[in-house]
Amino acid sequence: MKSQPRPRFLSFVSGLPTSPASSSPPQQLPMLSLPGSWRNNAVAALGEFVGTFLFLFFAFAGTQVANATAPAPDGRPDLVNLVFIALAFGASLTANVWAFYRVTGGLFNPAVTLALLLVGGLPAVRSVVVVVAQLLAGMAAAGVTSALFPGPLAVETTLGGGASVVQGLFIEVFLTAELVFVIIMLAAEKHKSTFLAPVAIGISFFLAELVGVYFTGGSLNPARSLGPAVVNGSFPAYFWIYWVGPLLGSLLASAFYSLLKYLRWRECNPGQDYNELEKMESEKMVEHAAGISSSNCGQGILDGP
Repeated sequence: MKSQPRPRFLSFVSGLPTSPASSSPPQQLPMLSLPGSWRNNAVAALGEFVGTFLFLFFAFAGTQVANATAPAPDGRPDLVNLVFIALAFGASLTANVWAFYRVTGGLFNPAVTLALLLVGGLPAVRSVVVVVAQLLAGMAAAGVTSALFPGPLAVETTLGGGASVVQGLFIEVFLTAELVFVIIMLAAEKHKSTFLAPVAIGISFFLAELVGVYFTGGSLNPARSLGPAVVNGSFPAYFWIYWVGPLLGSLLASAFYSLLKYLRWRECNPGQDYNELEKMESEKMVEHAAGISSSNCGQGILDGP
């Protein structure tokens, strides 16, 4: 009996036809298919240094402006001040991620780099090179901000609002986890709206800063906290939470993504990127596949053992 051709389905990630026999996961970042080279790693390091510097410089500059005003006399949070700082960080991240995501991925954060390494989005050597560049850029951005603007550098991450060290730690954990998960799902997992991922990432960071600035300074990024601490020579006893918190948040987001992947999340609600034509084509292919399966089953019964 002549074998029937295998049906093809639309990929849940790209919307392109793919064979159901192919069980390999979709490629997340194109850099993984390229051979590692010192030139590519150097370009990644340069891009992450410049991108992280620009992101943090404009964020620090906005924070310096916001903190130039005296705090509220009754000790309550100055909401205008907090929104200004959150907006400075969110807008700066959006602009610079959009500029650099085609060069390096626009990571700008050791916690994000760790997450992409864990979920298979970055090679190990590239990750180490990028983290070093990010930490150096954080210190450079803080130094330039301190030199350009009058007054002491007022952009450090410190506990406030009565938050304890434990509370500060878990605030950093959960805010970082939310940011990292958004980055994984919108940037590392390729789909039709990946080019808009910088907008969603910036909004996510803006929301996290709205919550975190008053209580912890809203770090979510060891490079963001290290730079001002080095420039001011100020390392409070609880400074470790700005390393452990974001890294634990990164691990939490990566673990949840891995769980979703294990449970084959793409099969739960497929076709969200489809337009009407692709949806119709997909439905026809599914019906065709069901017909072939039914025909083969009936033929097997007639033929007997």
